[in-house]
Amino acid sequence: MLIRLAMLTDVPRIMQMIDEVVPAMRLSGNFQWDHNYPNAEVFEKDIEKQQLWIAEDGGAVAGVAAITTDQEPEYANVGWDLSEQAIVIHRLAVSIHHRGKGIAEKLMQQAEQVGRERGTTVMRIDTNSTNKATRQLFPKLGYEYAGEIGLAFRPNLRFYCYEKRLD
Repeated sequence: MLIRLAMLTDVPRIMQMIDEVVPAMRLSGNFQWDHNYPNAEVFEKDIEKQQLWIAEDGGAVAGVAAITTDQEPEYANVGWDLSEQAIVIHRLAVSIHHRGKGIAEKLMQQAEQVGRERGTTVMRIDTNSTNKATRQLFPKLGYEYAGEIGLAFRPNLRFYCYEKRLD
């Protein structure tokens, strides 16, 4: 298993993985993503900013995560101080062919490593309220539930916010 920064040449393989993940998400009742989001342009922008990481397993893209400092304005609704520097994980996904291998956990650990390298001790993430896998994973990794929000760019959905303070 290799965790590395994504390159533009990875985008077709990332999108292939996303095209497999989205139907599985929707079947489980999680409508956070669809055929419009996330798209290749979003991932290309992440790559340009050097904030998209992939997990490779046997040469395949097994997972992806954008490790950013981009805080949604709605995060203030759970009492978070948006002026506080934070690492924010977005677009976390694991291939349907690589589930159960700890890939999401490894990508979250990479985010914490990026935070430490940048001197940032605050980690934040949100997830669709119906995403059972991440709602179990985040507390297991030491993230504390901070509250529930709506996001303007994903109307009619509810999101749970989690935060972790690194030592």
